[in-house]
Amino acid sequence: MDAPLTEVAPAFVGIAHRIVWATVATTGADGRPRTRILHPIWEWDGTSLVGWIATGPTAVKRAALAHSPYVSLTYWDPTHDVATADCRASWVLDDAGREEVWNRFARTPPPVGYDPAIIPPWRDGPRSAAFAGIRLEPDRLRVMPGTVMLEGRGDVLTWRA
Repeated sequence: MDAPLTEVAPAFVGIAHRIVWATVATTGADGRPRTRILHPIWEWDGTSLVGWIATGPTAVKRAALAHSPYVSLTYWDPTHDVATADCRASWVLDDAGREEVWNRFARTPPPVGYDPAIIPPWRDGPRSAAFAGIRLEPDRLRVMPGTVMLEGRGDVLTWRA
């Protein structure tokens, strides 16, 4: 049975922000999946959850999201805590939006936040052609503490829009 977003989102963000790096899968025009490791920030305001990724708008990523605007992100750690979000993804390519994404990462405390200027192609700032943002709007969340797999105790939480 699905749990309410108000229960699942905080648990999801807790795991995601502790683990920091997520495996993100897209689907290309050839129908094949492609994964990469990315560093999202999640914002939970008590009623809605939105994720943000600072990234390079490479031809491969642009083509994948043009083919299918859906991504799946999974966080995992050695204790087998797992948090997954299936999301609609949209590019943030306008100057004001890219500055907003840049500042979101710059003002968030580590380890989730960081100074984007440490990435060599982004040294010219948020208006660099090498910098873009991706907005994530989840339509499914799943949180599974490692104790479920390792000890048979705890609950798997799932939410669907």
